[in-house]
Amino acid sequence: MPTVTILPKYQVVISKIIRESLRLRPGRKIQVLEYGDRIELVQERSLKEMRGFLHGIDTTVEREGDRV
Repeated sequence: MPTVTILPKYQVVISKIIRESLRLRPGRKIQVLEYGDRIELVQERSLKEMRGFLHGIDTTVEREGDRV
């Protein structure tokens, strides 16, 4: 598991193997989420990138009464 070091200015460097596998580029927006004692980094995606990501989703799932 790759590790990172927090630099004096509270910056972290994401390892090259992770950057390449997630196709991260300079200037990319990433949301930082805190869950208890851990941090998750989630890429923000444009609507254009999100197009079609729900293709094939099962719409027969029973919904809660207030969600119909």
